[in-house]
Amino acid sequence: MKLVTAIVRPDRVGAIGAALERFGVNGLTVSQASGYGRQRGHTEVYRGAEYTSDLVPKTRLEVLVNEADLGGVMAAIAEGGRTGRFGDGKIWIIDVSDAVRVRTGERGAAAIA
Repeated sequence: MKLVTAIVRPDRVGAIGAALERFGVNGLTVSQASGYGRQRGHTEVYRGAEYTSDLVPKTRLEVLVNEADLGGVMAAIAEGGRTGRFGDGKIWIIDVSDAVRVRTGERGAAAIA
């Protein structure tokens, strides 16, 4: 099993969710995040005053998948999240040794099906 984690633009979450749903993913964890990459923050104007923030708001997505589905899930996230501009995000993969569905006690692949 693999844990796919992606940091993406908040406004692309809907498109990514739709792409994952088309692929057949039926579970997704979404949380707010902030950080910076090459863009190093941003400047906004609010009521005539300019504000600079070193951290850019992002969204963190996590999906637990079987290894056979890994390529398709990564492609769906990239397809839904890509705008072609700096700040589109990153995807990384972590090995998961086991998972347990708390309600039933199922383990491994059965727990994430």
